[in-house]
Amino acid sequence: MNPVRNTKNSKKENKISNGVKFILSPELGRLAKWLRILGFDAAYFSQTNFPSLLIQALRDNRIILTRNSHFIDKARAAKCVQIKNDEVNQQLRQVLKDLNIRPDPEKMFSRCIICNTQLCEIEKQQVKDKVPEYVFKTQEEFFTCPSCRRIYWPGTHWGNVNKTLKEISDGIYC
Repeated sequence: MNPVRNTKNSKKENKISNGVKFILSPELGRLAKWLRILGFDAAYFSQTNFPSLLIQALRDNRIILTRNSHFIDKARAAKCVQIKNDEVNQQLRQVLKDLNIRPDPEKMFSRCIICNTQLCEIEKQQVKDKVPEYVFKTQEEFFTCPSCRRIYWPGTHWGNVNKTLKEISDGIYC
């Protein structure tokens, strides 16, 4: 049985994920963060009011990701994927495989992992007193979230994410 409902899931070449937007139910917070790291627009719905989640998904043209099988049965009008695994790497693998998409390397690290807002580049001097001294001395590029004001920079975690993505995508992409 295909866990994706009401989505076009062709077996053609994997598509770079232009414009794919998600909304995740409350039990998938870690997956939401990982999708954001990979550059996907991934709204996290923290309430347990599934009718409101459905309305938001339809209004914003988002694919619903949930582990709740009862909700899948009720969400006939929306695009839904029922996530089967507890482990976030396997969840991410399932999303990429079932929807036949791949992250756009140009969009990775382009969203705030906390609030999902698109990041903006910020001048190094503007972050001098807002980041650790070592980071300020060793990094040249900085980004900020215009909503929550969190500051990001390319560190070793960028390489770690690429390694994780390679492990996850083994066997998905030809």
